[in-house]
Amino acid sequence: MGAMVKANLEAEGFAVAWETSGEGGLAAHGRESADLVVLDLNLPGMGGFEVLATLRRRADKVPVIILTARSGGEDRVRGLSSGADDYVTKPFAMLELVARIQAILRRSEPEAPFQRTARSGPYRIDYLHFTVFRGRTDLGLGLKEFRLLEVLVAHPGRVHSRADLVNLAWEADARPTLRTVDRHIHALRKKLGDSDENPAIQTLEREGYRWTLPVKR
Repeated sequence: MGAMVKANLEAEGFAVAWETSGEGGLAAHGRESADLVVLDLNLPGMGGFEVLATLRRRADKVPVIILTARSGGEDRVRGLSSGADDYVTKPFAMLELVARIQAILRRSEPEAPFQRTARSGPYRIDYLHFTVFRGRTDLGLGLKEFRLLEVLVAHPGRVHSRADLVNLAWEADARPTLRTVDRHIHALRKKLGDSDENPAIQTLEREGYRWTLPVKR
C-alpha cells in the first residue's frame, strides 16, 4: 500500500519520502521538514497516534492526513481532535487522496501557485475540472480516461507498463485486467482524435504506453 501511494503521489509531481515506522517517519521529517504527512495508524513500534502526539507536542504544525483501515467513529474523533487535518479510511480512491492533499496544501500555503492547466500539442488540460480541450472543444473524457491521460502527461516520454497504469490510475481496491487498460487507452485515443502516424499516445508492444508531446505547465 505504501509503495502504491508513493508511486501515485510521485506521478502527481510530489517528492515523497516513505518510511515504514513511526520512528523512521519522525527522523526523516527531522532531517528535512515535510510540507505534509500522510500517516498510517497501525505502524510497528511507535503507532500513528503517538507520532501525531509527538509532532503536536513539539509545536510542529505540519499538516497531517491520517490514512488508515480503522474506520470507527471513535478513532476518527481521536485523530482529528489530536491535531490531524484530515482522516481518510481504506479502501480509498487515489484521486480523492490527491485532491485532499492539494486542498490542505493550498490552505496551508495560500501564496503557493496551484497548477490548474497544462498545454501539450493541441490539447489544454484543466486539472481543476477534469476536462481536456482541443481548441475550444471539450473532448468529454470520462474520469478514468482523464486519470490515464494525467498519469501519462505527468512524465512525457516515459513508458508506463499496463501494470503501472493499473496501480496509478485505478483505486487501491480495484482489480482491472490488463486488457481493461487497453480498452480505456483505445477510448482515450479515439476521443483525443489521435492518429497512428503521429500519435500523442504511443503504443509499445509488450511494454506499454507513453505520451510523446512536450508539456507546458
